[in-house]
Amino acid sequence: MDYTAAQSGFRQRKLQPNMRLRNSSVDGSDGSQLFEDTSGIGPGSQGGYRNQPADPQAAGFSGQSLLSDPMSNLAMAYGSSLASQGREMMDKNLDRFIPISKLKYYFAVDTVYVGKKLGLLVFPYMHENWEVSYQQDTPVAPRFDVNAPDLYIPAMGFITYILVAGLALGTQNRFSPELLGVQASSALVWLIMEVLAVLLSLYLVTVNTDLTTIDLLAFSGYKYVGMIVGIVAGLLFGRPAYYLSLLWCCAAIFVFMIRTLRLKLLSEAAAEGRVVRGARNQLRMYLTMSIAAAQPIFMYWLTYHLIR
Repeated sequence: MDYTAAQSGFRQRKLQPNMRLRNSSVDGSDGSQLFEDTSGIGPGSQGGYRNQPADPQAAGFSGQSLLSDPMSNLAMAYGSSLASQGREMMDKNLDRFIPISKLKYYFAVDTVYVGKKLGLLVFPYMHENWEVSYQQDTPVAPRFDVNAPDLYIPAMGFITYILVAGLALGTQNRFSPELLGVQASSALVWLIMEVLAVLLSLYLVTVNTDLTTIDLLAFSGYKYVGMIVGIVAGLLFGRPAYYLSLLWCCAAIFVFMIRTLRLKLLSEAAAEGRVVRGARNQLRMYLTMSIAAAQPIFMYWLTYHLIR
């Protein structure tokens, strides 16, 4: 009996830890349980939380947003209509002076055209046909006609002129960013003033021509080619080479402008080689000569101080 009682007591002591673990897993809700047990909460408490009335300010805000949405939509529509009208007016005014839609035509060039055009600007004496080719009342692209004006050579010429001017100033220990900026701005201002002066002259003389502002900008920008040639010659061979090369380029650009603009400004009789008569034709001839003669003046004015 003693042995049996001892054995039963051993079994009870052995089962007590398991029971303790089981009871701790069920009743220990303070440390080991991750979420609070809300199963015992009655439905009335949850219903009170769900049926709790919303904030009166939030309710008022939703009502105001519903009332303000039509006004905001109307304001947005009105603002977009004003923006579209302003854009149309700006495009029309820009097209009157600078037709932005036609800029692609003036940059439609290739390597062959650029080479031929540069040769024509430096050696225009042997060229015979100066008329621009047309296809269905529309001038062909510059890459198909060397006589067509373009903006690629003037733009690249202007940038190259600024770079060569900076090189010339650097060889004379006079380079500075401010001085280079003054050089670029002065060249640009003189170009704009030249184009505006030609436009005013055409308006005063009442010349009926198909020349546009971009055409005049292109013709006025061709002089940068001769300016670059003169500066490079002066840097390589000295001041006498600068004067000789610039003189040649000035004569070349004068001939180029005369033979190009006379087909645009003078009458058909003058374009065919007959004698120009009449006061209006005389004014057109003087205007053509003035535009051509202004190119060498600008070429010398913008380059003489770069060679010493």
